[in-house]
Amino acid sequence: MAGRILITAAPNGARKTKADHPGLPMTTRELVETAVSCAAAGAGMMHFHIRDTAGRHSLDPETYRRTLSALEAAVGGRMLLQVTSESAGTYPQPEQIDLMKRLAPHCLSCGLREFIRKERDLESAAQFFSELHKNGVLVQYILYSPAETAWFRKLCDDGVVPGEKHFLLFVFGRYTDPAAPEPSLAEFLQPLACHRLPYSWMVCGFAQREFVQAEAAAQRGGHIRVGFENNCQRPDGSLAVDNSEQVATMVALAQRYGRIPAGKAFAASLHR
Repeated sequence: MAGRILITAAPNGARKTKADHPGLPMTTRELVETAVSCAAAGAGMMHFHIRDTAGRHSLDPETYRRTLSALEAAVGGRMLLQVTSESAGTYPQPEQIDLMKRLAPHCLSCGLREFIRKERDLESAAQFFSELHKNGVLVQYILYSPAETAWFRKLCDDGVVPGEKHFLLFVFGRYTDPAAPEPSLAEFLQPLACHRLPYSWMVCGFAQREFVQAEAAAQRGGHIRVGFENNCQRPDGSLAVDNSEQVATMVALAQRYGRIPAGKAFAASLHR
């Protein structure tokens, strides 16, 4: 198991459209086709977003259920399917929580800074995270800076984040300024050096940083998220054909460091 690596496909995100890449999946049919090709390329998990009829980011539970059902039928035996709770500037925290409760997903990503935007959000966020844990939801916590990593550790100590084992995603870069200076992987990990609980971690990065951080993760025992949500380009800067090509690139990178792509069961084991 030490040599296993989880490659997660993140094929669309909340903001990009086909103007960014004609192969970006936006409909259920396109997401199913993408999931099948990414699973064949070596991805063991898929993090995906849904859109409304106008192509805008949505957290609508009924739309999510229909898409999840189609994805489960196509790849449910091979890939762990992770839905997003991202607000994308559209949903306030109470509505995010309400929609996720109505959806009741099996696997969910949560940006800590979206659920705890102000001090007054601590109680509602703690209650929501507790309900997720009690219901057996596989939660991945998204962290955007070393300061947020330190904050995550404190929230664990304070009982706001429940559980005895966690799965984290470190995000390198940002939508608004992909070229802005960023901390190193070592800086993200440093606050966890004295963390009392076991954890696993994954990286994702914008544009060419995706490949730099993926290689660092492959070297240091982490896991990789890749796909058009953050980057549509190959390492040489040209456009990739599709998301499965990005997955295949990461599989080849990981194998150079003796890491073997893992499937759904391994993906689930990292969360709890």
